[in-house]
Amino acid sequence: MKVIKHDWTREEILEIYNKPLMELLYEAATIHREFHDPNQVQVSTLLSIKTGGCPEDCGYCPQAARYHTNIEGNDLMSVQQVKAQALRAKASGSSRVCMGAAWRNVKDGEEFDQVLEMVRTINKLDMEVCCTLGMITENQAKRLAEAGLYAYNHNLDTSEDYYKDVISTRAFKDRLDTIENVRKTNVTVCSGGIIGMGEKLEDRAGMLVALASLNPQPESVPINALVAVEGTPMEEIEPVSIWEMIRMVATTRIIMPQTQVRLSAGRTGMSREGQAMCFFAGANSIFAGDKLLTTPNPDVNEDMEMFKTLGLQPMAPFVKKAQPETVEAAHSVLQPMGEKPKWTRPGHTIERNEEAKQKAKAAQ
Repeated sequence: MKVIKHDWTREEILEIYNKPLMELLYEAATIHREFHDPNQVQVSTLLSIKTGGCPEDCGYCPQAARYHTNIEGNDLMSVQQVKAQALRAKASGSSRVCMGAAWRNVKDGEEFDQVLEMVRTINKLDMEVCCTLGMITENQAKRLAEAGLYAYNHNLDTSEDYYKDVISTRAFKDRLDTIENVRKTNVTVCSGGIIGMGEKLEDRAGMLVALASLNPQPESVPINALVAVEGTPMEEIEPVSIWEMIRMVATTRIIMPQTQVRLSAGRTGMSREGQAMCFFAGANSIFAGDKLLTTPNPDVNEDMEMFKTLGLQPMAPFVKKAQPETVEAAHSVLQPMGEKPKWTRPGHTIERNEEAKQKAKAAQ
């Protein structure tokens, strides 16, 4: 059994990334088969439970309130609406529902209580529940765990060095602090990033260094290709090639062998052959459904047809980790603390983000 290494360097990762492609694929596929069933893929459905109006300035995100992206915002969904969507996802083959809210950070109160009830409801459907709600405190993480949360997503996005060229309203350390808070519970960690934002290969390697250095390493690592949305600061960036995605997936698989590597945003621009090579290289998780929060995604029927062609099977829930128990709100031993943590606001200026903000103001 391969020993899990946590002290990778950028140079070591770049050496792997730049190997001749056939050697890279062979090594990644070999490691993948050692730790995973190569014919099983974990299927998740991503649901935007609160869309738009986010106060952050992430250069890639159409949900930032400061950009004009024609995204139709909505208030927090009801528990019954979420349950209906979860049942639909389960019927289509998903084993996990990931709920995303366009918040900077979680605030104790009625809305968070409603999210906790959503977690309880979906867990009782025998589905894995994941949330991505922004930064959270240790107590909030424990309350989510008590409700039955299976995973918490908090992407690093890119390397620490390049992070300041993408986002100015929070710091890289805030991401790590949130992951650390999640690790104080029994909730698994889902954390990855985006390639194709104008970063260098060294930045992709730097992001993988940060993820692989976590101990334990994240149970799930999404690899996203930038979907350039009109109105965002990155609207004119050309998409990455499928070869870059394949290399990124394979490299991730080699340095994080136990992790589920998720082929995430950008799949609409990938051929079935390209996706097949990503699965061969070690990807064993996808998002299904026609939308990823606000950006397009292949239709679930197309995915199931691709699975049939490739001989892949959707993974059952709770294969990697036992189903968490749900504690009802009435029996909770944890109470909201009304915390007001001082998450970082670096305050520097990113020129292209400011240009997109001014463009949005002019369009109003």
